[in-house]
Amino acid sequence: MTSSTKLPARRAKSALRSGGFFILAALAALALLVVVGAVVYALTVIVPNVPPIGAVLDYQPKIPLRIYTADHVLIGEFGEEHRDFVPIEKVPPLMKKAVLAIEDKRFYDHGGIDWIRAMGAARANLRGGFRQGGSTITMQVARNFFLSRDKLIGRKLNEVALAYKIEGALSKDQILELYMNQIYLGQRAYGFSSAAKIYFGKPLEDLSVAEMAMLAGLPQNPARHNPVANPKRARERQHVVLKSMRELAYISEADYQKALAEPLRVNPKGQEYDTHAEYVAELARQVVYARFKEEAYTRGIVVTTTIRKADQDAAYQSLRRNVLAYDQRHGYRGPEARMALPADPIERADAIDEALQKRSSSDGLLPAVVLEASAKMVRVETVDGETIDVTGAGLKFAGAALAPKAKESLRLTPGAIVRVSSDGKLNGKPTWSIVQLPQVSAAFVSIDAGTGAYHALVGGFDFNLQKFNHVTQAWRQPGSALKPFLFSSSLEKGFSPSTLILDAALDMPGEDAGKTWSPQNDDGIYDGPITMRRALAQSKNVASVRLLRAVGVPYLNDYLGKFGFDTARHPNNLTMALGTGAVTPLQMAGAYAVFANGGFAVQPYLISKIEDARGVLIFEPHAPAAGLETNRVLDARNAFVTDSMLRDVTRYGTGADATKKLSRADIAGKTGTTSDAVDGWFAGYGANVVAVAWMGYDEPKSLGAREFGATLAMPIWIDYMRVALSSRAEQERPTPEGVMRQDDDWIYAEYAGNAQFREIDVEQAPVAAAEAEPVSAPAQPAN
Repeated sequence: MTSSTKLPARRAKSALRSGGFFILAALAALALLVVVGAVVYALTVIVPNVPPIGAVLDYQPKIPLRIYTADHVLIGEFGEEHRDFVPIEKVPPLMKKAVLAIEDKRFYDHGGIDWIRAMGAARANLRGGFRQGGSTITMQVARNFFLSRDKLIGRKLNEVALAYKIEGALSKDQILELYMNQIYLGQRAYGFSSAAKIYFGKPLEDLSVAEMAMLAGLPQNPARHNPVANPKRARERQHVVLKSMRELAYISEADYQKALAEPLRVNPKGQEYDTHAEYVAELARQVVYARFKEEAYTRGIVVTTTIRKADQDAAYQSLRRNVLAYDQRHGYRGPEARMALPADPIERADAIDEALQKRSSSDGLLPAVVLEASAKMVRVETVDGETIDVTGAGLKFAGAALAPKAKESLRLTPGAIVRVSSDGKLNGKPTWSIVQLPQVSAAFVSIDAGTGAYHALVGGFDFNLQKFNHVTQAWRQPGSALKPFLFSSSLEKGFSPSTLILDAALDMPGEDAGKTWSPQNDDGIYDGPITMRRALAQSKNVASVRLLRAVGVPYLNDYLGKFGFDTARHPNNLTMALGTGAVTPLQMAGAYAVFANGGFAVQPYLISKIEDARGVLIFEPHAPAAGLETNRVLDARNAFVTDSMLRDVTRYGTGADATKKLSRADIAGKTGTTSDAVDGWFAGYGANVVAVAWMGYDEPKSLGAREFGATLAMPIWIDYMRVALSSRAEQERPTPEGVMRQDDDWIYAEYAGNAQFREIDVEQAPVAAAEAEPVSAPAQPAN
C-alpha cells in the first residue's frame, strides 16, 4: 500500500474514533439527563407525596414470644418471624463491616444515594433492560418498610425520595440498626442476630469471620444464597464478601485465608433447643396467649418459667430411656409401613425420600427404608440418602422379623419402613440398631414441695409425635398410689400405724351391683393380722378395703378434697380404697406435696415472670410462701405420721428399690398399679422435691402380666431423683407436738390407750400381736 492510500485509511479510522467518542459522550449525557430528570421529578412530584416515615422513627419490630427456663435457657419460640432486636452498639464491629463491604461500601459518606454506584448501575441498565442495581442500605430500608419489591421505575423513584427523607430524620447508625434488625435472611430469620442462631446456633458475638461473611451475603437473595438449601452458591457468595472485606482492609490477609479455608457447620434443621421442654413451652404459650391474644407473638414477650435445665434434662432422658426399655421388653412389632421400591434408581430415590419425609425423627430414632435384609445384615437408606448396614448386636431386637418362619406382618423385606438408632461407635464408625417407636405413653412431673413451683415436666414420649400433655390432661386411675390418703384419713379417726388389720379373704354380698364383691391382693398372699404400717408398705388391697369400711366412704371422699383432688371423679363406694377414681399426674404431685411439706396445700405454678421486649416486667405471680398456716389443710401430726409410713414403703415395701438405689434415708413414696396393670405409677418425694411418674396406653390396655408401678414408673422416678437430689442434703423430720409412742409406733396423744382404735376386724386378736409383727425397718423416721 502506498503512502497516498494509507492517508485516507488513517483519516477513516480517526473519524471512526471521533464518532465513537461522540456516541459515548451522547450516551453519558443521556444517562446524566435521565438521572437529573429523575431527581428533578422526585424532588418536585414524588417527595411531597411520599408516605410518612413514622414506621422507622418509631420502629416496632415483630419479635416472637420466647420461653426460658429459670436459669435462662431458651426452650421455646412462637411467632411467624424469628427475630431479635439488637442495638447497633451491641452488634460486633466486624459484622457491621461485613455487611457494608458487600451492600454499601460508602454508606457513611453518601446522603442516602450512592451516585457513583448509581451511575454504574445506570450504564448497566442502558445496556439491556432496567435492573435494580445501586441500592444503598438506606434505600433498602425504605423498600423493606414502605414499598413493594416490583422492579418498576416509579417504585425506584419513591425509594430514592424515601431514602432522602429517612437520612434527614435518622443518624447513620440508626439507619444501619434498622437494616440489621429488619432484613429477611431466609429460614424465617429476620435480622442478623436471629440468623446467627438459626444457621449457626450462636449469638452474633460468637461468630467467626467466615460465618459473618456468610450471613452478610444473604440479603441480596436469601433463597439463592441460603447455606441450608444452596450451600455451593452460599459459599461462592461468602467468598465475594470476604474478598471485599480484604480489599477494604477490614480483615488481614491471614484472616482472609483462614476464613476461606474454614469449614462451616450450618444447622440444617434451623433453630434447635438445648433442652427438650416442648410441653413446658406449650403450657407457657397458652398462659401468655390467654392474656395477650395475637400480640403475644409479636411484642417480644419473654417468659421465664420455674423449670430448671438440669432437672428438665434429667426428667426427659429418664422418661425416654425407661419407655424404650419397657418397649424392648415387650418385643418387636414389625415395620411401621411398607412401600414399593421402583427399579429405576432416580425414581427409587424420589419414592424413598417422599415416604420418609412423612415420618418425623424422634430424637435419634430415624425412619429408614430397608433395601436388603438377611439374618446377618439389614441395609437401609435414611431420609438424607445415607446407606446404613445394621449387623451383629444391632439386629438382636428385630431378630424375630429376620427368622425364616417370621410372620409376613413382622418380616423385614425390601421396602419395609423401620427405625434405626446409632448407639455408639466401633473403630471410629457409628454402630446402628433397629429400634421402633414406642406405642406406650408416659408422663413425669416434679415440683417444689413448699411453693409448688415446677422443676420439670415431660408430658409424653415426644411432643412432635403427640401434643397431648399427659401430666395435665390425662385422667387415669391411680390404683394403690391413692392408698396413702386413705391411711392418712384413718389417723384422724383415731387409728395409728400400729393398728392391726385382718389381711384375709373378704366376701361382701351385694357390694358389686347386687352381687358379692371379693377384693383380692395382687400376689394372692394373705398374712392374717398385720399392722396398718405394713399393710401400706406391702400395698395390701383387702386390708385397705377393711380400713375404708372402718373410716367410712363419705369421709374419705370429702377428705380427698383437702389435697386438691376432684372428689366428683372418685366413686362413693369401697373400690375407692383401691384407687378406682381418676386423677392427673399433676394432681398427684400437688397432693403428695402436702405430706412432704408438713400439711400445707400448694398450687403448682409454672411462670415466674413475664417481661416485654425491653425487659419491663409485665407480670410476676406472687409465689406462695412456704409454710403459711393459712394454707394448712392437714394436721402437722398427720403429715409426720403418714410420712413415716411412706418412708417404710421405700425401705422394705413395694418401693424398696427407691431407697436402695438412691442411698438416702429421706425417700418416701408409693407405687400404684391398677387392675390388669393398665396404669403404672410412682409418686413420692425427698428433700422437698415431689415427683410423680406414670406409664400407660392412651387406649387403656394391660401393660403386661409381670408389670407393676415398681417396674414401669419407679425407674423413671429414681433416675430423675438421682440427679435432682444430688446437691441436696438429707432432710430430718422433727417430731411435732401431740404425737407419742404406743405399741412401738406413733399415735395421736388423745387416742393413746383407747383399745377401740387398736384393731380392725381382728376377732379375739391380742393387742400384743402388734409387738410380734415382723418389721424390717424401725417405725420412727430416720434422722
